[in-house]
Amino acid sequence: MKHYTPIFILLLFVTLCATAADYTDDAIRTLLPFDAIPAITDPQFVSANDAKLDADAPVIGVTFNDESHAYSLYLLNGHEIVNDVVGGLKIATTW
Repeated sequence: MKHYTPIFILLLFVTLCATAADYTDDAIRTLLPFDAIPAITDPQFVSANDAKLDADAPVIGVTFNDESHAYSLYLLNGHEIVNDVVGGLKIATTW
């Protein structure tokens, strides 16, 4: 085990140096213009039975003041944010 410690330390050092050097001069790349992905500002809801989602489909669930809303992650993949009112509270659900 003693023989492996210097090798491990050397590999760790080389990996950290290479990683830091690779990203020091990288510019921020913008793929989409500002506001290119529209938020959902007036969500329409259906009952769980009418949602046409698989039983194991991923959702974000929010409950306030005994009112619950579920937001499909499949839908949020295309919009990333929903502005809504749940239980009388204004919320923003993001993905």
